[in-house]
Amino acid sequence: MNYTENYQGIKVDVQAVDFTIQDDIQQEVRNTIDKLQRHVTKINWVDVYLNIEANQPTNNKSVSMRVGIPGPDVFASDTGDHWLPLLKSVEEKLRRQLQKK
Repeated sequence: MNYTENYQGIKVDVQAVDFTIQDDIQQEVRNTIDKLQRHVTKINWVDVYLNIEANQPTNNKSVSMRVGIPGPDVFASDTGDHWLPLLKSVEEKLRRQLQKK
């Protein structure tokens, strides 16, 4: 399932390979954007890629997020078993990168 939305003037593109994105995951993506906006003056776009590796029994979910900001973009990814902790981990990695800028 892929979906694109305009969230507070930011183009958000979410791609999920072979599964449907639940509402709580969509809301957590929006919450992540809200938190990242505190650390940067402008976010132009956000690309989120969610994937499930079928051949792995554990740590089979992966989240990657690229944030388009003025200057070089920031990118983070992580793998694990549950979507929400993965999104939090990626958010933390992105936040640290934005604080360094």
